[in-house]
Amino acid sequence: MSPSDPMTVLQDSLRGAPIIWKGDYPYFIHPISDGIPRMDADVLRATCDLIVEMVDWSEIDLIVSVEAMGLPLLATVGDATGKPTVVIRKRSYGMEGEVKVDVSTGYSQSTTYINDIKPGERILIVDDVISTGGTLEPILETLEGMGVVLQDIVVAIEKGEGRERLARERPNWPIRTLARIDIIDGAVQIIE
Repeated sequence: MSPSDPMTVLQDSLRGAPIIWKGDYPYFIHPISDGIPRMDADVLRATCDLIVEMVDWSEIDLIVSVEAMGLPLLATVGDATGKPTVVIRKRSYGMEGEVKVDVSTGYSQSTTYINDIKPGERILIVDDVISTGGTLEPILETLEGMGVVLQDIVVAIEKGEGRERLARERPNWPIRTLARIDIIDGAVQIIE
């Protein structure tokens, strides 16, 4: 892929993404959200650049993401900014202060575990996709309850009404997205 505007690179990579159905839920397959098909390095670089450019880094103490597909973004953004990172894991380590969070997406239910995030820390959350908000919402509620400052939340891909619903219901959560998509007639469409 040739060098280009980072937003164009991300949007172009989304066009033509394969669609599968999980029950009644249309699921797009993209390297940022699924790790397949293989990702051109320019796509990850462009996504990282977009995040780095939009965040006020003087207000961030820690970058956080949820296992698993937020990890490439977490690693590249952490490397680009020099900020420390923490992963919200899908398994317990039993560390002192570990907090369990049950999450539910449009197609699955799981449990995540928060470790090593302290009250008062100003965090940036980066993630791959927001659809229903079922993963992000209980995690954000838990982090707030822990006394963490949700300074910024940037999600690479927005599909569905989850972000808009959370913006209405929880206007204090600064959730922003890079690219907004919909699945129309079995294909990914960019929503401007």
